[in-house]
Amino acid sequence: METPKNQTTSIFQSSTARMILVGMLTLALLIPLEFVKSLINERAQRQGEVIHEINSKWGQSVYCYGPILKIPYTDFEETVSINEKTKESVKEKKVFTSYAYFFPEELNATAEVNTKVLHRNNYQSAVFSNAMAFDGKYVQPDFNNRGIAPENIQWDKASILVQTTNLKSIKNEIKFRLGDQQYAFEPVYNSQSTDSIESLETGFIDLKNQSVAGKPFHFEINYNGSSQIRMVPIGKTTTLQMQSNWSAPSFAGNFLPDDKTKKITSDGFQAQWKILHINRAFSQQAFGKLPNLAPYAFGVDFVVPVDQYQQNERAAKYGFLVIGLTFLIFFLIQSMSKIRIHIFQYTMIGLALIMFYTLLVSITEHSSFAWAYLIAAIAVILMISLYSIAILNNRKFPAFIGLSLTALYGFIYIIIQLENYALLVGSIGLFAILGAIMYFSRTVDWSK
Repeated sequence: METPKNQTTSIFQSSTARMILVGMLTLALLIPLEFVKSLINERAQRQGEVIHEINSKWGQSVYCYGPILKIPYTDFEETVSINEKTKESVKEKKVFTSYAYFFPEELNATAEVNTKVLHRNNYQSAVFSNAMAFDGKYVQPDFNNRGIAPENIQWDKASILVQTTNLKSIKNEIKFRLGDQQYAFEPVYNSQSTDSIESLETGFIDLKNQSVAGKPFHFEINYNGSSQIRMVPIGKTTTLQMQSNWSAPSFAGNFLPDDKTKKITSDGFQAQWKILHINRAFSQQAFGKLPNLAPYAFGVDFVVPVDQYQQNERAAKYGFLVIGLTFLIFFLIQSMSKIRIHIFQYTMIGLALIMFYTLLVSITEHSSFAWAYLIAAIAVILMISLYSIAILNNRKFPAFIGLSLTALYGFIYIIIQLENYALLVGSIGLFAILGAIMYFSRTVDWSK
């Protein structure tokens, strides 16, 4: 007859007890795994700070629209007040200057964007140099629909206005050519802008004795910038042709380029937009102040699709899966071969799996993610395989464990690189892994 002590020993040596202990250890290892994720987030945050600092010195995102024909006119405002002595109504007419803004009839722009990567310590930022050229023409400004008398229009004080960001990164002196005349742009403070951007404006253009109708205009702006380029289609017909050596553009904003002309290769991209005035909800003229046109901007984002810290973060998210499946492999080997594996040995294996992610993030900062992943994976697989030879007392099971870990790390690397098909491939892979576990565990006697 079995003693109670032997019964207790049998319970703790049962498959159920061992499974519970291994499960508890798996959950406990989530604590150091969270510390690793915190480390990755901290390094990613530091990279963001460095990128912001690099971009602020080189040049930030580019957003512009223009050229806008700006014409002042005399306006009147009638006010009524009460005379305190006579108690009679007194009408007063206040005279002030307002501005009318007229957008081009045609606006054709080109952009040549040359990107490069700037490094600082272990961090890097993608920046660009952008050469933009603008051509087009105006129609004769029409004040008739506003009821403004011709004598109140200050034709001799007209000017050309360009709204833009990133003034400090402009690398050329901007000259505006209208017909045979050339005018220089100067930065001005524009309190009427609702776009929170800066203004460039020419000196006075005398339109009393000349007309802008049909006269071609041309000007060029060269920027240093980063992150993105945005433009507002203020022309009645607006076209933009852009080409760059950036191989991973993200077309963003209110309008997308024409699919027929868009071309993306490993050497860069070419894209073309054509936007009509009926495609956006603002007219070709504005009175009083410029409207907020930012919602109608379009352009390209120049950002790394998945940077090294994003890849590290995605890899760490699979840490629980790697630990759980690795422990499951050892547990099945233990159950089928009757080899005893101590909980301490499970702990050493789990910590080795955690070390993979610290190796990965540290090596990535000095190399590419692919090389870092390969080096970290080889190091951890060799460590666990060699340790398995000692605890399993043979070479057949360690070889199987090494091959399994190689397949698992390779599978996770593929998922990390995929974007559109990551969920599909991951689901199929997990389904296959579950099927393999069910197949190999079908003969295990779980009652012992």
